[in-house]
Amino acid sequence: MNNAMRTSTQIILKELIKVFPDQTAFRKSQVVDTGKKFGYTGKDWDPLFTTNNRVKIGTYDFTNLMEPLRNVVEPAKAVPAVTETMKMQSIVNEESTFAKKDDTFVPWGSFNDLVKIIKSEMFYPVYVSGLSGNGKTFMVEQAAAKLGREFIRVQINPETDEDDLLGGFRLINGETVFSKGPVLKAMENGAILLLDEVDRATNKIMCLQGILEGKPVLVKKTGEVVTPASGFNVIATANTKGKGSEDGRFTAASIIDDAFLERFTVAIDQAFPSKVIETKIVLKHMEKFGSKDSEFADKLVTWADIIRKTFYDDGVDEVISTRRLCHIVQTFSIFKDRMKSLDLCIARFDDDTKAAFLDLYTKVDDGILISDEDNNGETA
Repeated sequence: MNNAMRTSTQIILKELIKVFPDQTAFRKSQVVDTGKKFGYTGKDWDPLFTTNNRVKIGTYDFTNLMEPLRNVVEPAKAVPAVTETMKMQSIVNEESTFAKKDDTFVPWGSFNDLVKIIKSEMFYPVYVSGLSGNGKTFMVEQAAAKLGREFIRVQINPETDEDDLLGGFRLINGETVFSKGPVLKAMENGAILLLDEVDRATNKIMCLQGILEGKPVLVKKTGEVVTPASGFNVIATANTKGKGSEDGRFTAASIIDDAFLERFTVAIDQAFPSKVIETKIVLKHMEKFGSKDSEFADKLVTWADIIRKTFYDDGVDEVISTRRLCHIVQTFSIFKDRMKSLDLCIARFDDDTKAAFLDLYTKVDDGILISDEDNNGETA
């Protein structure tokens, strides 16, 4: 192991000696929790979990590693019970974050409802679901921006846990302190907390149960009680309704515990925008990139609408999202070539699907000139 890793590993061992002076065998969870106290990660404690150190499944003996360190470690003194006046020092990032208004945003769908909910400053958890790329997150962000509200976005993934959400111990300037996470920060500041792609989470996010009730929360690691300030609210976005993805489109989507879902006051199922609204969105993006072409915008939206109807009828396995149309517009501003822009932006699809989508577009835009250029831009 390198020097940095050796130092952090020794610190973990010294702390174990200090707290458990008569013990040499430890459960893996004890070692991990000790490492987390110092803000360490897997790379710092994994070197300890070797075959030679393992005495049984999940238990490791560090006698040989600890003996050389015992002479330089003083046993921990008895720690008095934490009282109201003796709580662990905690810190929080004081910087406020506000969503910025985006000129490309077009209000539609449940946007006005979200604005009313946020404006009420009532604790009113909202669960927003819908296919990827239809503007769920953007809508929540712009609702907060419209009202000038503090906005904290937390990207959820399968590894997200209590330490990521509520906070954990960090080693700062040689002192162990509790650093409050984004959820506690949002509560104290009365901010809008966005749990983005919440259906990617595991049961580790069940630590949010009490918070989703809008009540004060006891921080177990410090004994501090955090009371939500006026205006605090939780909005979650997801591709599914929390029941997993049966069609396999969202393989990382998990089944969310019903007790967790039940704490959301309302659920919004967001579809793609209408053709009129989506045309406005595409045109605004064309203006943003200096490539306004009303005819092209209309053809793109018509093309996407046909594909979606076919998708809903189980005729194709892929769909063109609003986000994908905006990507095509951006690409068109660079290459000034409609077919090349489409070709590059749908290249992630399999060859048959890509060919079918391109062929459909040539029928929608029957005046298009199809070149014989290959991928290298050389004429055949």
